[in-house]
Amino acid sequence: MIVIAPDSFKGTMSATTVCDIISKEFSAVFPDQEIRCIPIADGGEGTVDALLFNGGERVSVRVKDPYFNDIDACFGIMPDGTAVIETAAASGLPLVGDRKNPLLTTTYGTGQLISAALDRGCRSILVGLGGSATNDAGIGCLAALGVRFSDSDGNEAPLCGGGLSKIADIDLSGLDARVREAEITALCDVVSPLYGENGAAYIFAPQKGADEKAVAELDKGLSDFAAVAQKALHRDFSSVPGAGAAGGLGFGLMAFLGAKTVGGAEAVLGITGFAELAAQADLIITGEGCMDSQSILGKAPAKVAALSGGKPIIAIVGKSKIDSAAGIGIRRIYDTNYLDRPLELALAHSMEDLAHTAGEIARDIKANGIPD
Repeated sequence: MIVIAPDSFKGTMSATTVCDIISKEFSAVFPDQEIRCIPIADGGEGTVDALLFNGGERVSVRVKDPYFNDIDACFGIMPDGTAVIETAAASGLPLVGDRKNPLLTTTYGTGQLISAALDRGCRSILVGLGGSATNDAGIGCLAALGVRFSDSDGNEAPLCGGGLSKIADIDLSGLDARVREAEITALCDVVSPLYGENGAAYIFAPQKGADEKAVAELDKGLSDFAAVAQKALHRDFSSVPGAGAAGGLGFGLMAFLGAKTVGGAEAVLGITGFAELAAQADLIITGEGCMDSQSILGKAPAKVAALSGGKPIIAIVGKSKIDSAAGIGIRRIYDTNYLDRPLELALAHSMEDLAHTAGEIARDIKANGIPD
């Protein structure tokens, strides 16, 4: 059996597309070989696709985007009734285009997706925390579920990063009662605390459009909000690993909704039964858009390697910035940009280059065996 378990090639191909291309090329060379595909994701874009790959339902809902505009966003319901929500679907960076400003963006739409999942009877809810455009500590999400955040005058505080320092009181009486019946799990590979030099604002807000002044303002807002939340909840979640994920949404989910956090890629692999399939595999193929030093420190291919049980693994990647990943058990890395095209051309030809490379690898393995 050949097991194909890649992450997406971000910006060009989803993990599902990567699986389809590699599977087609290997099937042509090994027509009698069983090939199983497990597209993987880390809690960001593509998580719903990965977890619905073997069945389930996709549900479209009208929600608010990061600037409170109405959009249609999807979440998934797995065959066992578990809902899968991507923060990126309603509160993601691609939705703001060139208007990046985490002082103004909100997670309100993500809360609406959670509410919609509760409406459908889902009481097990997975929330992927990757790819957000926000830094609001989840107050938008929580407000959509009935929590009220007010300033010192009793007026509703702005539900965005810039509103955090204005919050003087938190009213939990309106929180959707169904939340207490639900088990909410946050999928993230981020271990950052809520605030401080390693927190949500300093580490992630610059890529969301924050300049140095805005980062400092956001960090102060997160710290101020954590103090108010601690007074309301009688417990401090701000230093819990993952609190800083998705601009502090991790904190909001843990502190107010009782969510637990788990590693995104590891969770997806567990849910899809990767370890059981790996035990039967003769070859495992993983990959991602760019393999670098971070890949071997815990990104998706490293998770695949860790759960492979010592089976032979190769990686097919859009670009490799390292010569070897043998240290985590990957025998060989194949770069699909075999013509050494400039980046823009490589991205434009990514699908055909992946197909060509996968076909060449399959023929080489048929002739010479799996590489040592």
